[in-house]
Amino acid sequence: MDAVAALGILGFSVLAGLIGAIFGLGGGIIIIPSLTLLFGYPMQLAIGASLIAVIASSTGAATHYVDQGLTNIRLAMVLEVATTLGAVIGALIAVYLNQAVLAFAFALILIYAAYYMLTKPESVCTYPPGPCGPLDLSCSYVDKAEGKEIEYGVKQLGKGMAASAGAGGISGLLGVGGGIIKVPVMNLWMGVPMRAACATSNFMIGVTALAGAIVHYGYGDVVPVLAAVVAVGVFAGASIGTRLADRLCGPNLKKTFAVILGFVSLLMLLKAVGLM
Repeated sequence: MDAVAALGILGFSVLAGLIGAIFGLGGGIIIIPSLTLLFGYPMQLAIGASLIAVIASSTGAATHYVDQGLTNIRLAMVLEVATTLGAVIGALIAVYLNQAVLAFAFALILIYAAYYMLTKPESVCTYPPGPCGPLDLSCSYVDKAEGKEIEYGVKQLGKGMAASAGAGGISGLLGVGGGIIKVPVMNLWMGVPMRAACATSNFMIGVTALAGAIVHYGYGDVVPVLAAVVAVGVFAGASIGTRLADRLCGPNLKKTFAVILGFVSLLMLLKAVGLM
């Protein structure tokens, strides 16, 4: 890697960290297309570097969101059990799975999620009265953009666990944090407000990515120098992104997230037909 390439990768990594911290994604959706399309890295090496980037993004963002009271830690710990298991399984089969088929299926999932994020109203499980599911995972936070306290419960925990396992599998297979699935699931199915869903996702994705990264490292898909450059940039971008997120209101955050989902689905379709 020469100096020019290192600076370019560092710049895209900062952007990935910024976007990942704001939307709870981890930045893999920016890292992987950048490394494969612009810098010519093989898909497997891009996935390995992306998983390290997701860990860095989570580290840079999670502390801020926990301090702000936005993260639902109890919900995160419950969902992470299923997500980590999915990540290990996904990483183990990544070497053998047809990446074109996987990219096409992932694109369809993103299109579906983007449609629902744009057309469905935000689903918040009213609190009080009491928990909305078998466990009391209710939580509250102060929304600085709207200037009020938001209280909510959590519903449909079973569906959320199943979707989290799928998100973990996608993380291990594609090198993303899984937040691109978990955020809309928490918001639309489980009744978690968008801002809290993004913060909770940021808390979880680091553990998810670590599980997949260990497996990919065993297969030799993690290049230390590349991973280090990406991690530094993503950590810096995530630190900036958490500050910007405080100025964004929920409805605008939701619409912007849907646009990002649509854009990523287009990239995945191009990958599936061999144009990436």
